[in-house]
Amino acid sequence: MRRPVVTRALLLCLLCAGVACKQGGVKVSSLKFHGTNAVSAGQLKSVLATASSSRLPWGTKRYFSREQFEADLKRIVAFYKDRGYPDARVTSFDAKLNDDQTSVAVTINIEEGEPVRVERIVLEGFDPLAAPRRAGLESQLPLKAGAALDRALLQANRETALDELRDSGYPYASVRIVDSPGSTERQRVISLRAEPGPLSTFGPIEIAGNKSVSEDVIRRQLTYRPSRMFRQSALASSQRRLYSQELFEFANVEPVRLEEQPTEIPTRVTVTEGKHKRINFGVGYGSEELARAQVDWRHVNFLGGARTFGVFARYSSLDRGVRLNFKEPYFFSPGFSLGLTGQSWHSDEPAFTLDTNGGRVTINREFRRRGPRTLSPRPTLTAAFTYANEHESYQIYEEARNDPEFRDELIALGLDPRTGSSSGTRSAISLEVARNTTNSLLDARQGYLLSAHVEQAGKWLAGSFDYVELTTEARVYRALGTRFVAAGQVRLGSIDAFGDQESGVPFFKRYFLGGATNLRGWGRFEVSPLEDGYVVGGAAFLNASAELRATVWGNLGAALFVDAGNVWSNPWDFDVKTLRYDIGPGLRYKTPIGPFRLDLGYQLNPIPGLLVNGEEQKRPLRIHFSIGQAF
Repeated sequence: MRRPVVTRALLLCLLCAGVACKQGGVKVSSLKFHGTNAVSAGQLKSVLATASSSRLPWGTKRYFSREQFEADLKRIVAFYKDRGYPDARVTSFDAKLNDDQTSVAVTINIEEGEPVRVERIVLEGFDPLAAPRRAGLESQLPLKAGAALDRALLQANRETALDELRDSGYPYASVRIVDSPGSTERQRVISLRAEPGPLSTFGPIEIAGNKSVSEDVIRRQLTYRPSRMFRQSALASSQRRLYSQELFEFANVEPVRLEEQPTEIPTRVTVTEGKHKRINFGVGYGSEELARAQVDWRHVNFLGGARTFGVFARYSSLDRGVRLNFKEPYFFSPGFSLGLTGQSWHSDEPAFTLDTNGGRVTINREFRRRGPRTLSPRPTLTAAFTYANEHESYQIYEEARNDPEFRDELIALGLDPRTGSSSGTRSAISLEVARNTTNSLLDARQGYLLSAHVEQAGKWLAGSFDYVELTTEARVYRALGTRFVAAGQVRLGSIDAFGDQESGVPFFKRYFLGGATNLRGWGRFEVSPLEDGYVVGGAAFLNASAELRATVWGNLGAALFVDAGNVWSNPWDFDVKTLRYDIGPGLRYKTPIGPFRLDLGYQLNPIPGLLVNGEEQKRPLRIHFSIGQAF
């Protein structure tokens, strides 16, 4: 059955070779597969040498090669066999030259056949593992009973089991795979047979390469200690903690003398110190903040002990000011850190201006789940407790404060009716908790983020304002093959005064939607409760976004999105029947500081009577672009 396929390939290649002599090569315009169900076309393309050319004029051009195509036909069969389909074969292919005979479209027809399946998976020799860890291992094995016998996943099973043993105190463990016949010819029984070896602990710790950074600073970042049970994951987590201090250009944590198989395993920590004084300059431009410039100076070993002191200054049309930051990374224990912030900051929003002067004290706590490296990304749980004492001066936008008919509303908002301004001291405590399973929020492809923020101002804390606020957020990311990612985000919040809503809640704490970060069919601050046509903000909000992202070429990507959201006047009053919606396309380009985003949002249900720059809006769409956003 294979000979006709190869013969047709040779005939095609002779034809293409003849055309190539005249034209300089035959481009592959497309490469398609028919009959693929068990694997995706993307998986097949990733292992083949023959590839289609980019449709972009500046993209990479791929040319047909006889030798590559013949080898690819064999690669397809081998690929299927490794994934549990021993009878898979290429039945035929179609190759169509264009009219100019400069490009060819190739379609390969495949018959997958019936797979060999895993009847059951047996773990032998894993008795030293505690029952919860063994149960966790069984649930996390990539290859499950009932699935096709994928050899790549089978090896992943072995690596997962091996890492579990090494993370439970058995660094010399070995795991063998035994493949036995099952109850039928198409069933196999897979046994993972372990030899744990001796139970071991961590031994002496050697530190090398440090100069100005003391050994105590390095040791307290390590997540293991001598005489504690050996855990392979502790080496990786210790290395990450060393890098997080920004003190080192290089950090490596490794066991030594393993060839001697000691039961007390010594480790070596090797570091190379970087520059402790750093300065970064940044410039940019966005559809909302327009031009911006900023400078960030930091000393990452201030007064020793890996303490950080920094000065951050920024200027843009939306905000400007100076912040002083201090961080104590070791606050009584390695898991806690202390941060101090002082700032003088001016914000110029479309609905108000705000001047903030004061400081904050924050205690951070980070939790990490232990687990083998080969399992899914370990979630991180962080908690931050903050006390803020800041003096706030704010003024509502000019059109509203100059309208004499808006006087009563200004008074109701707690503003001076003559100037539309107010001021006071915000004395507040807040707690923020977040759980993150993504590898990077700036370019997430898999995982989720859950966060919650609760803040109380006034009451027994004194200050000029009395309110309680709760906001939550959820983000979910899921990879769809190698090119597509589905992403979703939901945010909601409410703020409620202990007494009078207007005087207890300052105007600048009210909610507004619109702009590049949520409802992209509207401008910044354009979705908000109105009074006499003027924006006055709300006490509850809800917004959600869904995106389908695709890689187009290199770092360039595209997206389709839909947004929904609204803001309501009363606390905890979420009326989903009144949500505003928009849809649109977007472009993405990956940069070192995050994705550059260009979005065109179209309003599906415009807001009647919405004023933009004092005039009723005439176009139901907005263009937004920004750089470095996390969603």
